[in-house]
Amino acid sequence: MYERYYGLRERPFSLSPDPEYLFLGHARREALGYIRYGIEGQTGFIVLTGDIGCGKTTLFQAVISNLDQQTTVARIVSTMLSPRELLDSILLDFGVEVVPGRGKPHAIRDLAKFLVEQRMEGKASLLAIDEAQNLEPASLEELRMLSNLETEKSKLLQIVLIGQPSLRNLLARPELEQLRQRVTVSYHLEPLDEEETEAYINHRLRCGAIDTPLVFPRQVTDLVRRYSDGVPRRINIICDAILLFGYGESRQVIDLELASIVLQELEATGVLSTAQPPQAPAPPQPLRSRESDLSAREEALAVRERMLDAQRRVLASEYRLLHDRRASDRDDDDERPNRSLRRAWPPRSDSDVMDDDLDEERTARR
Repeated sequence: MYERYYGLRERPFSLSPDPEYLFLGHARREALGYIRYGIEGQTGFIVLTGDIGCGKTTLFQAVISNLDQQTTVARIVSTMLSPRELLDSILLDFGVEVVPGRGKPHAIRDLAKFLVEQRMEGKASLLAIDEAQNLEPASLEELRMLSNLETEKSKLLQIVLIGQPSLRNLLARPELEQLRQRVTVSYHLEPLDEEETEAYINHRLRCGAIDTPLVFPRQVTDLVRRYSDGVPRRINIICDAILLFGYGESRQVIDLELASIVLQELEATGVLSTAQPPQAPAPPQPLRSRESDLSAREEALAVRERMLDAQRRVLASEYRLLHDRRASDRDDDDERPNRSLRRAWPPRSDSDVMDDDLDEERTARR
């Protein structure tokens, strides 16, 4: 939509993990080196963690794209699986037929046979499991057992676990001690800081440019960093919206005013969440402190009750006054027609009226 207007061959802030747009800041270059070392060295388990949208999948895609043809990769992305379902998924992804009705020992034998054949052909076998934080402890233990498939000199299966920070908590459980001891490479991706955010945004703009790339100034990238918390996926969402809005407003230059309008709109529509993270629970208070807090609360409630009673009395008095006033008004309304009626009936003659006038004149002379 806006690609031609800004001289881009494609949308540079797509949410799909594309290794071509991989930004290698210091931390991500370091993570890439660790993962390559673990795979090439055929060591134990490799664990890569990071917050949602931090670029774990994109980073691992870059690793896979640089592997030679001598590595067979199986990748599991649906991890809400039982141990047996996980085993069948691994077989299917490696291209091994799963025969219905056959027991688990036959499935493990088929997998071992496949791995040995790969090794005899000079190929390595790599198993990558994304969203590994969703695995049951029993499924992780099943993976540990599969890692026992080995020759005299090396492992037949290299395993990479990719997941959110909760994966680290899962691996820290006591029943997974044996698996944890087999983790030789572990890296946690942190969000981007202000300088990395500026470099990341303009790097993607350069990768997608046809000729002279568009540039986001530092003021804009700092604002994007503040609203995105340095998470690459959120950065992509914001920057894509800025380019789309700029195209709609015919703004060739991206400035702070434009970015501010877009961010306010994203917040108003709920695209960007403004919810604060949950606070850590307060530490337990001493008994005396709790008793004093309770006493203070009880006193405050008592004061509040007295205030409410006073307000009720005032309202009751005002209600009585209002009721009496309305009753008095109704009495006056009822009396007024009677007086008029007494004056108007029976009809008076002209002589009566003249007598009244003479009486008033005499009274005035006196």
